[in-house]
This record gives sequence, structure tokens and C-alpha cells, in this order.
Amino acid sequence: MSGPDVNLILRSTRVVTPEGTRPAAVAVAGGTIDAVLPYDTRVPAGARLEDFGDDVLLPGLVDTHVHVNDPGRTAWEGFWTATRAAAAGGITTLLDMPLNSLPPTTTVEHLRVKQGVAAPKAHVDTGFWGGAIPSNVKDLRPLYEAGVFGFKCFLSPSGVEEFPELDQEQLARSMAEIAGFGGLLIVHAEDPHHLAEAPQRPGPAYADFLASRPRDAENTAIEGLIAHAKRLNARVHVLHLSSSDALPLIAAAKREGVRVTVESCPHFLTLTAEEVPDGATEFKCCPPIREAANQDALWAGLADGTIDCIVSDHSPCTTDLKTPDFASAWGGISSLQLGLPAIWTEARRRGHFLDDVARWMSAAPAALAGLTRKGAIEAGRDADFAVLAPEATFTVDPAELFHRNQVTAYAGKTLHGVVRSSWLRGVRIAADGELAEPTGRLLERDR
Repeated sequence: MSGPDVNLILRSTRVVTPEGTRPAAVAVAGGTIDAVLPYDTRVPAGARLEDFGDDVLLPGLVDTHVHVNDPGRTAWEGFWTATRAAAAGGITTLLDMPLNSLPPTTTVEHLRVKQGVAAPKAHVDTGFWGGAIPSNVKDLRPLYEAGVFGFKCFLSPSGVEEFPELDQEQLARSMAEIAGFGGLLIVHAEDPHHLAEAPQRPGPAYADFLASRPRDAENTAIEGLIAHAKRLNARVHVLHLSSSDALPLIAAAKREGVRVTVESCPHFLTLTAEEVPDGATEFKCCPPIREAANQDALWAGLADGTIDCIVSDHSPCTTDLKTPDFASAWGGISSLQLGLPAIWTEARRRGHFLDDVARWMSAAPAALAGLTRKGAIEAGRDADFAVLAPEATFTVDPAELFHRNQVTAYAGKTLHGVVRSSWLRGVRIAADGELAEPTGRLLERDR
């Protein structure tokens, strides 16, 4: 039975819950899921009914890897545009990365600047990662106590001078500090020595760019990261896994009890090196999109649990920075609004179900960040939902995206899964491409 304060019932023949997909009525009270009830439950007096028919009611997606670039590089993106794109794509919670904004989120003072900018613009709930750079070990604990969800570092150059990478000694020092207070270190894992030794041939050929970011760079960095984590009993997370060669190493570490988790991204799971035209630098990202056989192995890693979650790594820029030269073009894929249909299109082709997609794109990222009120349709969680028409298709028109810059590797692709609406704490925030006024909250780590 639902409680006396229920003011909203959401009903669908297909509700994705932790126990599976089934017909159900979801009772909402005060922005929280009160109960998941049988489909034909009577609507309480005074409650409003929203019946979605056969459209699927999913938990709102949680994207823990978004470069919003605000303040400082707002020509690239910003909290207003990024969170609108997120809401339109079924994402109801995102975590902002600490770099590409000015200032970067490497001190409490910088965090407060970013929170002040985000607060009036957030259409979805928004939290923040801190950054770990060579000079800020002393700032890590204060940042954690201020509510960041963990700390990002690079093991190779980040591409922006204000966010330098950590060498192995600095990595160990930062990791030990973070482990000391029970925090999480999330890592861009590419080894700089392998990158330096790889052939560097500027120009429009994607094959040359791919050769410049070899799998060995990822594999070696991940091997070293696991060794540090094992020695320090630290909790670490591998960002945007591209090289499937690292999967056996990660699986073995998990079996040994090393506290390591892993994400991959829609572009690695739906796009392949073989399809990238020369000069098409909208496909450039680091680590790179690899071959189809590599992609097959990444999907196998998702299926067996070696890869925990799928997040966007939305890293946009202005059109002029995507020059036809892969060596000099900015590296980053814009996909925030498209991740759910992109993944669903490929997942359904490979025999997976929306239950799997909800686990990879909502439950697992929420668990990674410790967002205990997000990530599932069950009593006690925030009433955050995405309503998806999974059989419907659309062709990606960059001009219709809410991203600040309409540059995307998905242009012209036909995808399955149309997001009909998104709901945040029981309030509809997006419906058929129309956005409500921003009601997102700034999130801090549970303390």
C-alpha cells in the first residue's frame, strides 16, 4: 500500500525495477518514491495519474563523467546548456569533472566558485569531482570535507596547462592521502612513456591518430594503477576504458579483492575506428575509438561485470577547435543528450535488455558515487525517471541538440529509443524537447 501523502502515480506496462521489468504503478510522495505497486492499483484520492502506456519507465540516468567547462570556457559548454541536454536525454543527475573550467576544482575556494555558477542554471541534480594535481595534496581532504565525490587525476598530459598530470610518485602520494580518509580516486589511465614512443604523424588520417594512442599506453597505466591500489588498499576507478586488452588484468584484480571499478563510454561501445572518415575529428577522443573487434570485447566485459558502468565523458568544444588535423584538433566527444539511445541501439542488437542499460547507466554510476537516493525505481529513492519509447527511432540532427556546440560524432545516425520525458523528484523537467525552468539541486557527497 502507498502512504497517505502520495500525490502522484506514474503507471506503465513496462517499469524497470531492480527486480526486473514489469507492469507497475509507482507512487510518489514529496519527491520520493513511496512504493512500487501492482499496475492496477487504485489511484489515491487527491493524487494525479500519469499513464505512459507501453513506453518504458526507467530510473533517471546518472552520468558521473561530464565536462561542463563552466566557468572559464563557457564557449565550449556551460551548466545551462549541459543540464538541458542531460534532461532531454533522460539524465537526471550528473557529476562535473574538475578540469576545463577556469578555475579547475582543485581547492575549496575553486569549488565554491563553480557551485555558485551552477546553482541557478542546473536543470538536473549536479555534483562535483575534485581534482588531484601535483601541487594540491594538502587540499584533498578539505575538498572531500566540502562535499566533492572523489578526485580525478591524469597520468598523461590533460590538454590544459592548469591541470597537470601526476607522475608515479605523485600518484602514490595522492592515492595514499585519499585512501587515508576513505575517498575515491578516478584516473585517466594512459602511460606517458608509451605515448611518447608511439609514432606521431600529424594530418587527417584516423589510422595515424589511432597509432599515436596505442593500447599499451592504457594497459601499462592500468597495471600500475592496480599495483598502487593493491599496496595502499585504495579505492580507484578507471575512466573511459578503451583498450579491451586491459580487461583480463582488471578482472584478475577484482577477483583478488583490489578495490577497482571501471567505466566505458557510448562512443567506444557504438562507434568503430573502421567507420571514421579521414579529417572527421568530431570522432577524436583520448583514449581513442578503436576497432570493431575491440568493441566486441568491451561488450563482453560489460556482460560479465568486468566493466561496471557506462557514462558519457561528454567533452565538447567549439567548432573551430575540431580542425581536420587529428594531431591538433581538440579531443572530446559530445554525446550527453544521445547516450541512452546510442547505447540502447547497440545493446538491443547484441541481445541485451533495458534492465541491463538501467544497471549500467543508472544504478552502477549512482553506486560508484555513493548516491544512495539515485539509480533505481524503488521505495525511498528520489522520484527521478526517464520515459523511453524503445521501439521508436530518430535520425540525429545536430541542430536539434541542446549542447552549446552542435558538433557530434553521431550526426546522421538513426538510433532506437526516443526519450519522451524526464522527471526529477516527481516533477517533469523535459517533455518532447521542451524544457522546464531549472530545478536541479547541487549535490554533495553523503557524509
